[in-house]
Amino acid sequence: MNSLYVIAPYKYEGLWVFDDERVGLVQEPFVGGADAIIDRLVAGLPQAHQGFRLIFSAEPFPGYTLKFDWVRPELGGNVYRAADLNMEGWLCPALFKYFAQAPPELYVRIEAKAVQHP
Repeated sequence: MNSLYVIAPYKYEGLWVFDDERVGLVQEPFVGGADAIIDRLVAGLPQAHQGFRLIFSAEPFPGYTLKFDWVRPELGGNVYRAADLNMEGWLCPALFKYFAQAPPELYVRIEAKAVQHP
């Protein structure tokens, strides 16, 4: 099992979504407050709507910028809170594609995607 995961969320039909072929997810949406958290985190990131890199782990890692604490299970998913932002967001059951159970903490870093060269 990896200790660090990388996805590349982007906007589709007005929603933040991501694809991860490795685990069978295509246009998996962020909803239930997770979308609002992303809006806030990428506010200064140029062209974020075209995609950005989101690195996450259940363990702290060098360069993480935000910690989320597990709050409660809800509707088959889990609610996490970012105390630094004073915001909560729901992560759907797709979380279990990465973790056997909901981790007590999630650590995140958001950054611009690398430029693709032809």
